[in-house]
Amino acid sequence: MGKQFGTKRGLKRHKVSKNFGSSKHVKKNGRAEEKTILGLSPTSSGDLSEDKFNGAASVVVKKESMYDNLLMTLQSCNKSLANAYKKRQREEEARSDSEDDYGSLSEEEDAGEQRTDDELLKKHEIESEMQKPSTISIEARNEDDVSEHDQDKSDTDQEHSMDVNVQVSTSSFHVHLGSNLSEEEVQNLSNKKWEYKWEVPAFGKLNCKWVGTGECFLKDINKNSSYGLKERLYKHWLDAYKKSRGNDFYSSKQRLFFSLCNSYRDILHCNKNPFYIKGVEEDSSIKDAYIIHSLNHILSTRDLVRKNDSKMAKHQKGAEEELLTIDGFLDHGFTRPKILILLPIRSIALRVVKRLIQLTPQAYKVNVEHVERFYNEFGTQDDEDGDEFAQNVGNSKPLKSSKPSDHQALFGGNNDDNFMIGIKFTRRSIKLYSDFYSSDMIVASPVAVHGRIEEAMGNKERDFDFLSSIEVLVIDHADVIAMQNWNFLTNVLDHLNQIPSKQHGTDIMRIRKWYLDEKAKFYRQTIILGDYVNPDVYATFNHQCLNYNGKVKLVCKHKGILTKVEHQVRQIYERFDVNSIADADGARHEYFAKKVFPKIKDSTQGGIMLFVSSYFEYVKLRNYLKSQNASFCALADYTKPSDISRARLWFFEGKKKIMLYTERVHFYRRYKIRGIKNLIVYSLPDRKDFYPEMLNMIEEENHSNMTCTVLFSKFDQLRLERIVGTAHARRMATSEKNIFLFC
Repeated sequence: MGKQFGTKRGLKRHKVSKNFGSSKHVKKNGRAEEKTILGLSPTSSGDLSEDKFNGAASVVVKKESMYDNLLMTLQSCNKSLANAYKKRQREEEARSDSEDDYGSLSEEEDAGEQRTDDELLKKHEIESEMQKPSTISIEARNEDDVSEHDQDKSDTDQEHSMDVNVQVSTSSFHVHLGSNLSEEEVQNLSNKKWEYKWEVPAFGKLNCKWVGTGECFLKDINKNSSYGLKERLYKHWLDAYKKSRGNDFYSSKQRLFFSLCNSYRDILHCNKNPFYIKGVEEDSSIKDAYIIHSLNHILSTRDLVRKNDSKMAKHQKGAEEELLTIDGFLDHGFTRPKILILLPIRSIALRVVKRLIQLTPQAYKVNVEHVERFYNEFGTQDDEDGDEFAQNVGNSKPLKSSKPSDHQALFGGNNDDNFMIGIKFTRRSIKLYSDFYSSDMIVASPVAVHGRIEEAMGNKERDFDFLSSIEVLVIDHADVIAMQNWNFLTNVLDHLNQIPSKQHGTDIMRIRKWYLDEKAKFYRQTIILGDYVNPDVYATFNHQCLNYNGKVKLVCKHKGILTKVEHQVRQIYERFDVNSIADADGARHEYFAKKVFPKIKDSTQGGIMLFVSSYFEYVKLRNYLKSQNASFCALADYTKPSDISRARLWFFEGKKKIMLYTERVHFYRRYKIRGIKNLIVYSLPDRKDFYPEMLNMIEEENHSNMTCTVLFSKFDQLRLERIVGTAHARRMATSEKNIFLFC
């Protein structure tokens, strides 16, 4: 840290005086280890003499944090910083002494040293580099920010006193970010197995409930509470709700989901009806809630920084000293971006950003820069510009196509999955396409962020430091992202909240301690939204979302969708036994090779559709069928269009006995395959609607001999319950029988 930041600020790395902070440096294994014990030097063996403590029974050892080490490095370059650091040390020692019943400095001695500090501060006021405007202010602001701040001071919360003493706020924003985690708490979070202790019925969803860790907060919500929102933002939100013909705001889905967001807990909501499957109202409500939460977080961050800027400007003589001793002035991250919203495709990003602009109060969006460019790059040629499109997006007439309506609604716009855009909020305007390091929010796809990370790994001139200070992460339409490549998303999460490689103009003295101590990932709130949950989503939520505030997730019981099967098809579910999830893929393939494929090989009947849910399973089956000289054709992720047309024709005409077909191809293409007589589901689809859709493709003249064979294990519980229902799935997973029949 010292090299990274000190070099940029023209500071040299000096050797710290032995007398500073009453610490002693012991060289061990080539490294200097610093030991500070209640301000007294330890003996060479590390033990303390009893005479020095008058028979004290125990000694409390204070471990230096990265933040303290940074201050110690900087103090050697500036005496006023050294004095301020001494005061911070004395205050911490005084608190520790009082807790452990140790003697402390008398009030007179303390006051005398305080007067000495004040004299030194005055003496070096002109000489000190820290008095220069470039070092006591945060990164240089442009003229627009300064002028807008002067024009509208009334937007920030009114303060009755401009004294440097920090006022404690009880808003969830300040409470969450103002907490300091101990090393023991961090260690517990890293290895914690979360226990969900409470549950509350989910409004508007039958057979669903919210479960959470810690204490339940949903039952104690004040009906008239503004949730700590900025007054303008709260009023604008209410007006927007009324314009959408909402009646009871308190009981609305968006108000209830916002209360979850405002708790600053990690949230998993993977039973959301998406806009493309008759879920426009629910999807919009949840989207409005997390947008309002994101806006409030940005505005609260900005107001906190500007309040502290104002206080420091009016108390320049003592501002540096107070900055080092009062945590309330630590209001910065490493970089400016605080919100990251990950979305799968540009058309969905268009919906989110347009709604973001609509929900921003008018006073903050007098001017929206580069909006035309945004429409051109994220919309389609058929999209209309202006507010008319904003009102009609998602409700346009379906295109003339043979594809199902949900496919048209999802892929009817711009389907590009590689995008990343920065958004900056000033006092009077919203700037789209702002530089990432000057942005407040970044809206991107996992594909684009993953690509930026990989590029930076191979090119030292590139970096992804703008991800270092993300405090709220929203992953919307996680089900669609899962169809792209979930590994890209997990890679992005692995690289969030890391120590940056460069300073990027940040005022080091204003960075929060938990950033410097590499604890930022424990303060980040992650919100995952989607249509369904699978093991990958659960693994991400359990192991990569480590918010110290806890977790909330939606748990549902499913009725199943077997009633959507139009034909009278014999559906045979065959369970194979396996002891661990790591062995599930091998056990599935072994069961297929020994129990299922011999029947196919000996049969003279063709028209067999072999459905697989993942590309890895497809590769394994393709290689196996080749080794058995089976007559088959394949439709997979990377099959050329010409080969797809040829394969469909061969299968329909009976020239190929088996068609190997993947869920991902069906998701993107939604082919209507002709010539299916029997269906073998090697692995159940994640998207439950694909199951009846595949069964309904079986041609009518073959109804008398139609069968569907499904392979499953107890580790397919999540997929199985969405198709046959939760009650049936539990019975099938634990029954002594291995074969189950549905007609």
